[in-house]
Amino acid sequence: MTHDELLATVEAILLTASGPVTVAALAEALVDERDIGADGIREALQSIAAAWDRPDSGLRLEKVADGWRCVTPPGLDPYLRAFHGIAARQRLSQAALEVLAIVAHRQPVTLPEVNFLRGANSASTVRTLLERRLLRMAGRKKVVGKPFLYRTSREFLLHFGLERPEDLPDPEDLVKDESVPSE
Repeated sequence: MTHDELLATVEAILLTASGPVTVAALAEALVDERDIGADGIREALQSIAAAWDRPDSGLRLEKVADGWRCVTPPGLDPYLRAFHGIAARQRLSQAALEVLAIVAHRQPVTLPEVNFLRGANSASTVRTLLERRLLRMAGRKKVVGKPFLYRTSREFLLHFGLERPEDLPDPEDLVKDESVPSE
């Protein structure tokens, strides 16, 4: 298989995949091409990402949730929504964003811990986030009452375009120091 054929094959797989594609899955699909290893596939992915990373391109390659996926630039969102007949986005409520932020930065975490940090009952919000598969149960904490532990899910990583939870910004960096006058 030539380099150009490899690029075309990887592009075709990425464009037809229903979710992120791992290097291992690509290697398995190219099992007959023994001379192409994981490094060759990573190189092909980097080449495709570089080729699509142009202002005039309608596609981008994004590394997310331990895999690669095709995405469109945010500026094209209104046109894609109009074409596909999507009226409005389902937005996350402020409470849902707060719960997700707490779980993402402190995972695994229990509902009582989330309630304490938010200062509000978050049971219905956690239930909604579980239904939307942005959170997942991760066992039980070994304390009295054995409350459920919650973690962010793979769907969370996909929704926010993250490769792993550690890619989230540090909350301390997001809070502007009020004692320093802004210029």
